[in-house]
Amino acid sequence: MDVAGASCSSSEALARELLLAALEDLSQEQLKRFRHKLRDAPLEGRSIPWGRLENSDPVDLVDKLTQFYGSEPAVDVTRKILKKADARDVAMRLKEQQLQRLGPSSAVLSVSEYKKKYREHVLLQHAKVKERNARSVKINKRFTKLLIAPGSGAVEDELLGRSEEPEPERARRSDTHTFNRLFRGDDQGLRPLTVVLQGPAGIGKTMAAKKILYDWASGKLYHGQVDFAFFMPCGELLERPGTRSLADLILDQCPDRKAPVRQMLAHPQRLLFILDGADELPAVVAPEAAPCTDPFEATSGLRVLSGLLSQELLPLARLLVTTRNVASGRLQGRLCSPQCAEVRGFSDKDKKKYFFKFFQDERKAERAYRFVKENETLFALCFVPFVCWIVCTVLQQQLELGRDLSRTSKTTTSVYLLFIASMLKSAGANGPRVQGELRTLCRLAREGILKHQAQFSENEIERLKLQGSQVQALFLSKKELLGVLEKEVTYQFVDQSFQEFLAALSYLLEAEGAPGAPGGGVQMLLNSDLELRGYLALTTRFLFGLLSAERIRDIERHFGCVVPPRVKQDTLRWVQGQGHPKVAPVGADKKDELEDTEEAEEEEEDLDFGLELLYCLYETQEDAFVRQALGSLPEMVLERIRFTRMDLEVLSYCVQCCPPGQALRLVNCGLVEAKQKKKKSLVKRLTGSTMAINLFLSLCSSQNTTKQTPVSLLRPLCEAMTAQQCGLSILILSHCKLPDTVCRDLSEALKVAPALKELGLLQNRLTEAGLRLLCEGLAWPKCQVQTLRVQLPSLQEAIQYLVIVLQQSRALTTLDLSGCQLLGYMVSCLCSALKYPTCCLKTLSLTSVELSDVSLRELQAVKTSKPDLTILHSKL
Repeated sequence: MDVAGASCSSSEALARELLLAALEDLSQEQLKRFRHKLRDAPLEGRSIPWGRLENSDPVDLVDKLTQFYGSEPAVDVTRKILKKADARDVAMRLKEQQLQRLGPSSAVLSVSEYKKKYREHVLLQHAKVKERNARSVKINKRFTKLLIAPGSGAVEDELLGRSEEPEPERARRSDTHTFNRLFRGDDQGLRPLTVVLQGPAGIGKTMAAKKILYDWASGKLYHGQVDFAFFMPCGELLERPGTRSLADLILDQCPDRKAPVRQMLAHPQRLLFILDGADELPAVVAPEAAPCTDPFEATSGLRVLSGLLSQELLPLARLLVTTRNVASGRLQGRLCSPQCAEVRGFSDKDKKKYFFKFFQDERKAERAYRFVKENETLFALCFVPFVCWIVCTVLQQQLELGRDLSRTSKTTTSVYLLFIASMLKSAGANGPRVQGELRTLCRLAREGILKHQAQFSENEIERLKLQGSQVQALFLSKKELLGVLEKEVTYQFVDQSFQEFLAALSYLLEAEGAPGAPGGGVQMLLNSDLELRGYLALTTRFLFGLLSAERIRDIERHFGCVVPPRVKQDTLRWVQGQGHPKVAPVGADKKDELEDTEEAEEEEEDLDFGLELLYCLYETQEDAFVRQALGSLPEMVLERIRFTRMDLEVLSYCVQCCPPGQALRLVNCGLVEAKQKKKKSLVKRLTGSTMAINLFLSLCSSQNTTKQTPVSLLRPLCEAMTAQQCGLSILILSHCKLPDTVCRDLSEALKVAPALKELGLLQNRLTEAGLRLLCEGLAWPKCQVQTLRVQLPSLQEAIQYLVIVLQQSRALTTLDLSGCQLLGYMVSCLCSALKYPTCCLKTLSLTSVELSDVSLRELQAVKTSKPDLTILHSKL
């Protein structure tokens, strides 16, 4: 049995022994008065029912007292009741025995009293936070409010939707009111026991979780609902050697080892566990790591965390789970009916507040903020708190030297590299030594990433000669853990994204043919197992970002090295070997496409990977590289994705770089944007990654607040299609909901897109106004679309617009209406249009279309009158 379990069993037996001795000392009259007084002694609003007390003897009373109040609190309750029952001498002897045999702490504090002591301890422990391994600052002073929004609902509802789209709930600033809403009930009044707080790397999830713990201890959150809240960093628990029970982990957070743990655990509905960094858990759990179900069982951290997440351990306890977006999908399978919320970073107003909190000198803060505000791209990237910290740190160093940022930073990779460059420049004469230390640190980061390791021992840091170095002080934070005999000192990177960035950088700092590289070359990273792809996603993105010609020149200049060409060549070959993700057959039944099965969950990895690959290409910001990479992926297929503005900015950049003949197919994708309550701050969508957020934010921030045509979520993609270098030839939209604003922007793109030759509109939901807008673009004189494929639930409203396209389009040569339902009058309209002198159509496909005899005769007559027109139908 573990330490906590053994100590609890021993104290429980002693408590029962003391209770029985005291109650057996009472006369029959005193015992009767004791039972009556006990009935009226509620603990936290509860008392033992009289029916269970009325005829109880001392042995029965001991059982009922310990079961109802817990063993040690039962002793405190008994002493108080004895005094009320005029048995003060017995109460005095019980107190003496309690002090002598159970110790002073347990004799004084009950669970209800311990709550106050624990809250005070939490306030003391978490009042300050370390400023990225620098000075400690008060959490209330440093914490800047973030935008937090409710997570997405069911896939079916959001993608195909109801006929009337409900207005999505807007993001709220992370104040006490918002934190209290996380565990609010639904329409039926049911409160979730699990809340998932998700967001990209560096967005502030951990800081928000710590602020929630601090606000709870301050009495501002979950008042009357949560008695004890515990902060559990998943990464540390997974790497901690040996075995520990949940009870042990709770004791570790208490101010002393006398905490009434067993009594705390007896009421799990009053407990909140904050599990920070659940994306650290492995995607696939071995059978021997099955979830733990006993809070007193000494076992691995993985089993304890798995038990809490699955609610097999303390099923009534509340959980607040933080995770990166990339792992939220696979985490869903472990959780029971979670309620999701997204951390969306800083608003523009909060960016300014952060700058003024960071710079203690108001004049410097104003100067730094004004400089970044004028750099639209850099200002956009500062929505991520960690990126904002890097920018402020670099600016602070340069302002002290009388300099400004030298050039624009377009991606997160470039901002991180700028930080490294700034550090190396400030090293002065020590530059070569710092370069060497940084190389060593990069290898350590890479080895840790590949081994799924975030904690490094003090011996390891000393072995690498990093102890006391400049890079250790800047990039590593020191942690002291309570060991069996002494404190165990470990180090971890100040932010996991820094470890991932330095791991990626290590591949470029590796000399050509260098032996002994940790984890092999770049192929080892890129060809990792599917279960590791999510964990390695950010490292891979950083790698791509560092491969641009400009970044390589920066690295060679700052490190005095030559980046091996094979790194970029191997990465390009890997992309070219990817092909494209699977896609469901066009026209498949909606239920089949959205069926929630294990097979569908496995396919989700591939579907997510398709978009992730585009994010990697975007991060390079090198058009020639992206064009060459996409040349081996003739069709980009994205399926079942709720697009954010970031996703579409990434997609738009890749489309702009498309080589000739490229195809894009969007299947079951959500293109509906949440409405904004305020016209300024149009874009706060941060659900995907810290990488793809540059041009679209500057575009939207420049919009004025006067009345104007609504901007659709698809506008960046439509604008990319019109670029002269864009080679996109085929665009297929299948099973998507297309709002009128999307149709308007798509129509404008169709008018001038230089390379688009084929458009497919397959089983989409769009209005008559949307159809009219699309057909207006198709009928435009300069429209290049030669093939139009249409499958709609009903063509009755669309036929009149298709007729106009047939009559006016100079480019359209193929119309595919296969699988559509065509009524007699609709066929007549088509035939009239086909006979029109300016109609250029050469092929009309009506495969699987049911036609009446009259319609068949009409089509046959058209075919006879226009010999160069091919009509595809089984009866023609």
